[in-house]
Amino acid sequence: MLQRNVTHWLRFRYQGETGFGALTPSGIAVHDGNVFGSSKPSGQILALGDVELLAPTEPTKIVALWNNFHALAAKLQQPEPAEPLYLLKATTSVTAPGAVIERPVSYDGKTTYEGELGIVIGKPCTNVSPDDADDFILGYTCVNDVTANDILNRDATFAQWARAKGFDGYGPFGPVITSGIDPASLVVRTILNGAERQNYPISDMIFSAQQLVSKISHDMTLLPGDLIACGTSVGIGVMKEPVNTVTVAIDGIGELTNEFRLLRGLSKNRS
Repeated sequence: MLQRNVTHWLRFRYQGETGFGALTPSGIAVHDGNVFGSSKPSGQILALGDVELLAPTEPTKIVALWNNFHALAAKLQQPEPAEPLYLLKATTSVTAPGAVIERPVSYDGKTTYEGELGIVIGKPCTNVSPDDADDFILGYTCVNDVTANDILNRDATFAQWARAKGFDGYGPFGPVITSGIDPASLVVRTILNGAERQNYPISDMIFSAQQLVSKISHDMTLLPGDLIACGTSVGIGVMKEPVNTVTVAIDGIGELTNEFRLLRGLSKNRS
């Protein structure tokens, strides 16, 4: 897909009302209509600092990939899958860019960050081909697929992927959806407390963005706003500090930053 008409869409709350617009050098160009259909600029420009950023869509489902990078499969000595391996992440895990995420009171184990590229669906999508997939993709975003790692294999009879990744707040994405870019040219970086922990190319994916949309759409209908988290690569790590700042940065899209707190109600001044 050639780079064309790059637009950074975002969703926000301003004076108690939810809206959407395009991020420009002058601020947010507010739009009327629907980001998934026809829309046009209203003429209103808002300063980014005057709005509350929201997760850029309200997905009906979040599809999260496992083992979708050659480098990670090699490091884990896992066979590369013949078809996408994925789980469904709870939509109630979604939280906004800048939101504080707290480890739940029901869990006291390790929690990991996973910086990922997200695909946002733009229109209903069923049984599409890889060649047609771009027509159904609204754009791309940054995802932190936060995981309660100790839960995954706690029961030897059942891998608890959905539970480990489904806690409230464990699904931040944003801050924007960027359309008009070639995902294969992107690089994902994850910065934990100021130190870069992940730096990997999307071109290393086992299944490309277009292949993922095609193959998943043959399993289930993807709806406007649905999110596909493309999986992560090497560099996954545990958040150990009482207060952790995690940034998932993708040049060409932006930076998703959230704070993760190990203890509920912990003030950052106490860290």
